[in-house]
Amino acid sequence: MTVVRKPMRGVVYPSPEDCAAHETLFEQISMPEAYARTAAAHGDRAALTDPDGTYTHAEVDDLTTRIAAGLLDIGLEPLDRAIFQISNCRELVISVVACLKAGIIPVCTLTAHRRAEISYLANHSKARAHFICTDDKFDFAAFANEMRGEAPSLAYTIVARGDVPDRDGAHGLMALADRVDRAQAEDRLARIDRDPAQVAVFQLSGGTSGIPKIIPRFHNEYLWQIRTAGAFQGLTHETVSFSAAPMMHNAPIICYWGSTFFAGGEVICMPASTPEVMADLIHARSPTWMAVPLPLMIRLLESKLVKPEYLAAARHVAPSSPLSMTRLTGGGAVPLYGMTEGIICYGREGDPEFVMQSTVGRPIDPQTTVRIVDPETGEPLPDGTIGEMEFRGPSSTRGYYDAEERNRDAFTADGYCKSGDLMCIHRVDGQLYLSFDGRVKDVVSRGGEKINCQEVERALEQHPAVGTVATVPMPDRVYGERMCAFIIPKPGQTGPDVAEAGKFLETLGLAKFKWPERIEIVSEFPQTGSGKLSKPKLRDMITDMLRRELGAEPVSDG
Repeated sequence: MTVVRKPMRGVVYPSPEDCAAHETLFEQISMPEAYARTAAAHGDRAALTDPDGTYTHAEVDDLTTRIAAGLLDIGLEPLDRAIFQISNCRELVISVVACLKAGIIPVCTLTAHRRAEISYLANHSKARAHFICTDDKFDFAAFANEMRGEAPSLAYTIVARGDVPDRDGAHGLMALADRVDRAQAEDRLARIDRDPAQVAVFQLSGGTSGIPKIIPRFHNEYLWQIRTAGAFQGLTHETVSFSAAPMMHNAPIICYWGSTFFAGGEVICMPASTPEVMADLIHARSPTWMAVPLPLMIRLLESKLVKPEYLAAARHVAPSSPLSMTRLTGGGAVPLYGMTEGIICYGREGDPEFVMQSTVGRPIDPQTTVRIVDPETGEPLPDGTIGEMEFRGPSSTRGYYDAEERNRDAFTADGYCKSGDLMCIHRVDGQLYLSFDGRVKDVVSRGGEKINCQEVERALEQHPAVGTVATVPMPDRVYGERMCAFIIPKPGQTGPDVAEAGKFLETLGLAKFKWPERIEIVSEFPQTGSGKLSKPKLRDMITDMLRRELGAEPVSDG
C-alpha cells in the first residue's frame, strides 16, 4: 500500500505505518486500470442489463473511455467532485466508471435526497458537476438548476438519461462520448496521474449524526474490499447479479454489483422496483446472486409474476432475515452486516445453523480486527457480552472528510472506528462471529436506510404547532423499523398529523424516507430516574400500542 503522492486537503489518509503494513496486501493499481484488465479478459460477455438492453464489457469499456475524455473536454479536471443522483440503470455504472477513468470523484448521494442534503454535500465537497436523470417522476432538471444557485461550485449538469435542459453547463452523457474518438480519448486519459492511494469515491455515512458525513474510499483499498467480498461468496465472471438497492450505496458496490462487475460478470440494473419489471428481468437474465429486500420480495411473490424456480436457483443476500428469505424463495440466503466506514461481515452457505439464524456472519478478511467495549467507558468486554463494536482493518476509515471535530469522537486513539452498534462476539468452532443487538446511536433503520432521530426532531420543532418532539423506532414486520414521533404541542395547539408533518418537512427539503410514519400527541414524556427524557420508555410505549392494535408482537420476520 503506497503513500499518496498528492494529498487532498481535508482527507485523512492511511499513515505511512499502515501503508507499510498493507504494502503486499493491495494490488497497486487504480480502479480504472483494474477494469481495463476485466474488459480485456471478458469483453464479449454481458456486463450491464436493464429494461432497455444489454452492454458487453467491451462496449462499456469503449463508452466509458470516450465519455471520460468528454468530461475532461468540457472543463472538468481530475480530482474534481461530482454529485451522483442517478436511479438504477446502465447509465449509472457507465457514469461511475467514466468518472473513475477521468479521475473525477463521485459523491455517492441518493435520488431520495433533496435540498437539505444535496446543498450541504455539494458545498462541503465543492462538487463541480451534478449527475442526474430527467426521465424521473421528480423534476431533477429544475432541482439541479436550484442546486446550482445554492452551491456556486456546481458548474455542470450531466444528464445520464432523459432530455437535456437548454442551459449553459448542461450536457447529455452519451453526447460526451462523441466529442472525441477512441484514439484521442485514450491519449487524453493516458496523461492522468493514476495514484492507487488517491481517493476513488466519496461515500456517505449512514447519517447517524444528522446529514451524512463524507467518507473517502481509496482506489487500492476499495478495489481490494470489492474483490475480497466477491471471493468470499465465490462470485466470478459467470455471476449474474440482481439487486434492488440504490446502486450508489456502499453495500451494493462492494457486495452486489461491484464485486460482480470487476470479476467480469453481468449486473442487472432495475430502474423501477415494481413486480412487473422485476419479474421480466429475472426471467430474461436468470440471476444467480440476488439482493432484494424482504418487503420487495414479498410483493414480488404476492404478484405471482415470477416463476418460483428462478428464485430457488439463485443465492440470496438477506441482511437481517436469511432464514425468512430461504423459506420464501427456496434458494440459499446469507446474512450481511456492513458499514461504509470499512467493515463487511458475511455469513456463507454451509455455516452452522446458529450462525445463519442468530448472527450477521464474520468479517470477510482476517486482517480486520474487532472488539466489544463498554459504550460509556470504552473498556474492553469479554466474548459473549453485548457492547459497542469497534473495528480496525485495511479498509477501515481513518477519518471523515474535512470533519476534524467529528473525527475526535468517532475514532479511538489507537485507530479503531466506533461503530455505534451494540454487538456481541460469539466463537463457533474457533471462528469469530458477530450478532447485532441494537444501536448506541439514536437512529431508526427503515428497510436498511438509517434515519437520524435528532435531525428529524430539529426539523419538526420548527413547526408552529410543535412544542417539543421525540422520535423513536417502532417495530414493523416489513421494514424492520419505522419512525414514530411523540409530540407535545405548543399551548393552545393540537399538533400536526402525519400528513401535515410530511408536507412541512417537504418544505424544509428533508428526504421523504425520513418523515415519521406515525405521530402520537402526548402531554408529557416519560423520564429516567434523573429526570431526563427516556427514549427506551417511549419505544416500549409504541411497542405496547402496536401490540394491542395488532393483537400480536409486532416484530420483524426472521
